[in-house]
Amino acid sequence: MDNETILLVDLSACLLAALVLGLAAQRLKLSPIVGYLLAGVAVGPQTPGFVADQAIAAQFAEIGIILLMFGVGLHLNLRDLLAVRRVALLGAMSQMFVAMLLAAAALTLGFSRGAAVVMGLGVSVASTVVVTRVLDDNDALQTEEGHIAVGWLIVQDIFTVLALVMLPAIAPPAPAGQRTDLGLLPSLVLAVVKVAVLIAIVLWAGKKVIPRLLERVARTRTRELFTLAILAVALAIASGSAWLFGVSMALGAFLAGMVVGQSAVSHQAAADALPMRDAFAVLFFVSIGMLFDPATVFDNPLLFVSLLLVILVANPLTAMTLVWALGYSVHTALTVAVAIAQIGEFSFILAALATEQSLLPVEGQSLLVTCSMVTISLNPLLFRGIRPLEGWLRRRPRMWALLTRRSESKARRLAHPPLVPDDSPRRPRAVIVGYGPVGQTASAILKEFGMAPVIIDLNIDTITRLAAAGEAAVYGDAAHRDILMAAGIASAEYLLVTTPDPHTRTVTVIVARELNPAVKVFVRARYLGERAWLEEIGTTEACFEEAEAAIGLATLLLREMGADEERLRRELRRTRTRLAFHALADAKA
Repeated sequence: MDNETILLVDLSACLLAALVLGLAAQRLKLSPIVGYLLAGVAVGPQTPGFVADQAIAAQFAEIGIILLMFGVGLHLNLRDLLAVRRVALLGAMSQMFVAMLLAAAALTLGFSRGAAVVMGLGVSVASTVVVTRVLDDNDALQTEEGHIAVGWLIVQDIFTVLALVMLPAIAPPAPAGQRTDLGLLPSLVLAVVKVAVLIAIVLWAGKKVIPRLLERVARTRTRELFTLAILAVALAIASGSAWLFGVSMALGAFLAGMVVGQSAVSHQAAADALPMRDAFAVLFFVSIGMLFDPATVFDNPLLFVSLLLVILVANPLTAMTLVWALGYSVHTALTVAVAIAQIGEFSFILAALATEQSLLPVEGQSLLVTCSMVTISLNPLLFRGIRPLEGWLRRRPRMWALLTRRSESKARRLAHPPLVPDDSPRRPRAVIVGYGPVGQTASAILKEFGMAPVIIDLNIDTITRLAAAGEAAVYGDAAHRDILMAAGIASAEYLLVTTPDPHTRTVTVIVARELNPAVKVFVRARYLGERAWLEEIGTTEACFEEAEAAIGLATLLLREMGADEERLRRELRRTRTRLAFHALADAKA
């Protein structure tokens, strides 16, 4: 079989195995990621039958990592990351230090000092691919906790890049005349300078060069040229970052996404990159499964369990404690903690280079791969447990009060009391939960009609900006009684909940009803099937995204066809009534 045929056969086998086992995992109510990992085991060298080429799979997986991080960069800007720089920097550094300290136990099991350091680093670095994928699946990527988790990972990535540069300096001495590294301190300084120069160049290009290039291509109105331009920019910046500056392609791709995200064509760029990203990201998980070697677990059971405990217990506890101590909510602390409870691509890169430098035995590399498989498989399941765990904590008032004391204290310090007097008869007060695009639009409309909205949001920069503009704004989680009271819910006539998160929406409505039974509650929801539950908890009216999208599209079409406006209004009312009836019937069924 020639090389071209081998490549196509390997790619086909990997994708087909991922499809079959991904579907099987989905049917079993597991994350498809588990199926993708098992697909890697199935086509790997440890199982009989067809064996795919690991090098080819790894190269395809690298493309998946690049496209995934490019997509993350598209939706995050520098301001979002700078807003969480304190918790991300302090948290990531502390968590990595604790993990390395605990992994030093490898010294007692016969491993060298260098191997213990490498294994400590390996179990301290979470997989950016897994975190962004799971956060996205749980609609948490664009939340405050999502920004903290991504910022945390970027700090980890930068520190791992520095570690990769330092590895040759701490490796065993090479034969005379063959050692070419600069030494520990010069290598570290050089790595810091390279990363700083790369970020400066990419951010400058983001404002000056890349947006203009993409806008010029977009004016050609040729879809394939635009898609080609997006791919070229993403891959060129990612590979150029690795080749010229020695950083990871993942970091380079993230910066490339931030560059494109500053252009007017960012939304179309995201739409074009999404299908390719998902297909190649699957191959990343398949390539991990191919590295699985069960023999290493049986040969080193104690070390394997110790490494798993560091990843699944020590890292999350450290992260949760730090995030909580800095005054963030319990939900944010739990989300960040679970997000880093796994390891992935950087651990493999680090282990591979350390093995080449004779710092880490092959057994150590295999253990890191096995730990990665186990923790990546468990991570989506752990995410599902965040809400039940939070509910369990809420049912224990003393424990919950202890855990929320710091975040509520922070909220009280940052809260800005409503600027509208309670006895103002002409300007009824509305409380708006969430100040994203929906909340901003609703607030602007209410002001036009003489209402004084009070904003509740978890983005401290947003609250600070609103307060500086003289608007009523409260920092905090609207699910807390104290936050709603600070926003004046007791005397408010209306409550608008714009957050799409079902749990936050539910708790907010229930607490608001307890504090003010007369308040009229209007919420944003995604699916018509949620109507029965929303009415049960006391929602006055709900705006359903899937219904409004259908009605909006039909309205545009009918107006284009010249339909009578009065008949159109009657038809819209009838359609909304019919949709509401069917939604309630489906819910009861």
